[in-house]
Amino acid sequence: MPFCATCGTQVEGRFCAKCGTPVGAAASAAAPGAAPIGSMPPPMATSAGMADNVASTLCYALGFITGIIFLVLEPYNRNRVVRFHAFQSIFLSVAVIILRIALSIVFTALWSVSGFFLSFALSSLISLACFILWLYILISTYQGKTIVLPVIGPLAQQQAG
Repeated sequence: MPFCATCGTQVEGRFCAKCGTPVGAAASAAAPGAAPIGSMPPPMATSAGMADNVASTLCYALGFITGIIFLVLEPYNRNRVVRFHAFQSIFLSVAVIILRIALSIVFTALWSVSGFFLSFALSSLISLACFILWLYILISTYQGKTIVLPVIGPLAQQQAG
């Protein structure tokens, strides 16, 4: 089955259903001995040199710092996808900071009642859960998936729109 030379999707017929490019014209325009068009991966959307999935992933790399950087940088602050991930990164970082402050107060009180071990174990478990969530978001965003977190995701969508 042939692939479209413009957008890389599979074509059933003489024209691409996605972009309308004729398949026969693209095949005749290819140079002899060139690699077949169907073997090339589809192009990723880019924002002035960096693919959207890379820019979106970097929004989460250092939390709210990189989120703010991508909201300020000129070609990325106009891209809706990158803006969404930047706002979600900022909101997630602020939520984790507030959660850690509140839980440190609770764990200090728990430490005086139940001892060091229970307080340390619960604190470590919550830190591990935050780290796993961060890794999951990084990997999923790099793969091109959009993860909308339950409470802060809709707020980030409103801000990005």
